[in-house]
Amino acid sequence: MTATVDDTRRVLEIERYQILLQPPRSDLIALVEVAAQVADVPMATINLITEDEQHQVATVGFDASVCAREDSMCNVALPLREPIVVPDASQDPRFADNPFVTGRIGDVRFYASHQLRTPQGVTIGTLCVFDTVPRTLSPAQEASLGRLADRVVDILELELRTRELEQTRDELERSNGALTAFAGQVSHDLRSPLTSVRMAIDLIEEQLEDAAAAREDVTEARVRSLLGRASGGADRMQALIDDLLAYARLGGQLTREPVDLARLMAEVVEDLTASLAGAEVAVGELPTVPGDPAQLRAVLQNLVANSAKFHLPGEPARIEVSARSMDDCWLVTVVDHGIGIAPEDRERVFLPLARASDTVEGSGIGLATVKRIVEAHHGRISLEETPGGGTTALVLLPG
Repeated sequence: MTATVDDTRRVLEIERYQILLQPPRSDLIALVEVAAQVADVPMATINLITEDEQHQVATVGFDASVCAREDSMCNVALPLREPIVVPDASQDPRFADNPFVTGRIGDVRFYASHQLRTPQGVTIGTLCVFDTVPRTLSPAQEASLGRLADRVVDILELELRTRELEQTRDELERSNGALTAFAGQVSHDLRSPLTSVRMAIDLIEEQLEDAAAAREDVTEARVRSLLGRASGGADRMQALIDDLLAYARLGGQLTREPVDLARLMAEVVEDLTASLAGAEVAVGELPTVPGDPAQLRAVLQNLVANSAKFHLPGEPARIEVSARSMDDCWLVTVVDHGIGIAPEDRERVFLPLARASDTVEGSGIGLATVKRIVEAHHGRISLEETPGGGTTALVLLPG
């Protein structure tokens, strides 16, 4: 049977209700029991009809089953606006040769079918009552069956809305947790550009004080350079605030644009001027990848800051940042030669508030956020030991 537009709409509506994925529900079984009592018949069912099958999702008087749509009596009712009531199906040309009437599947004689129509106007199936002997319905019985059919759809809609509300609640709880974590992450990540701003301002003040003491003029170029550094740091702080908080909101949407990791790395090194004082930083060629620039900057900033922070006592930090192509991805590595992370801790440190060492100050938020950002970019991150000691962060990003 060739699927039509109406078939597609009906299947999509049935999928929304998820009823075919569940065992027979007690509330629907109770409704078909009432339908059988109202019609004074031994058998009733709720049928949902897909492109090629009829599913009996709740029955009374017989066992539920699935049959081919072409064998379904209720298939006739789908395109109609009015219910069908047939005193004797064996005498009705629409049903006389149907296997549910001829004895091949059943021996139906009396048959009545009321459409199940959703609020969107899509008929997804029927509430059907039948008997093996001919009979009729009174107008009151027909009206009652129509109201019961409406109640079937009401139950499906109520369950759907309840499920949606539960999903929204779960998403809000997740979002609130993310917002809490990112509130900490904002303060964590803002320290570096804030330090850059403070250093620039301090240098301007020193220049002015030294010039005043020596009765000399401060060069405009030098002041403008320092003000530019301070302004750039302030701009990056604003971007971090806006983008990190936007990402923590419901849904956590990322922007998607080409991101020059080399440019981001240059900004990170500038923001981490104080943290990288005395450190040896080698940056190789870095690619342009699709993603969110503020989020990917946070990834590089956290990894480089950690590499600088966890250096060996009495030795300068040595950090290498590089990348290589892997099929349709880029593997970005941030290598340090510091105190390293024990193998049993290399997964745990990606959990919120988890820390690998208590000897170095930190919030335990950075790596958890890095992992979340990388996975939001459909990438992966892992840690391994640097040959000779230290930690290597491996970030795989789609190219």
